[in-house]
Amino acid sequence: MIRIACAQLWVHDQDEALEFWTTKIGMEVRSDVTMPEMGGFRWLTVGPPGQEDVSIVLMDIPGPPMIDAKVKGEIDSLMSKGFAGTVFLTTDDCQASYEELAARGVEFTETPEQRPYGIDAGFRDPSGNSVRLTQLAENFAQV
Repeated sequence: MIRIACAQLWVHDQDEALEFWTTKIGMEVRSDVTMPEMGGFRWLTVGPPGQEDVSIVLMDIPGPPMIDAKVKGEIDSLMSKGFAGTVFLTTDDCQASYEELAARGVEFTETPEQRPYGIDAGFRDPSGNSVRLTQLAENFAQV
């Protein structure tokens, strides 16, 4: 069986991303390993407490030889517009989660609003990645 283990977000600053995702969003660190033999590459993942089999990789944008300056610029451009990646989070109570996260300093781009699939709000992380916070309607609820 094939299962999803990780999803990746590009980040400009892994320490800033780690602080945001743990302190403000409430995720926990899954992996934080620096590999000197790979030029100091840092594998950094976070995930929601109670959902240990899924994590988000907070990936620093690599330089040459992996990514040249042009491609890095394209990634930066997409990130600045909120189109380099999206994380979809679900909650049992979107309004309560919105209020809790806003109190922790999360700046929302969209407040909770009723939609055909449930109640939905949006925010961006410090690197510009889009995040959706959704209370799914009963007919959209995940099994």
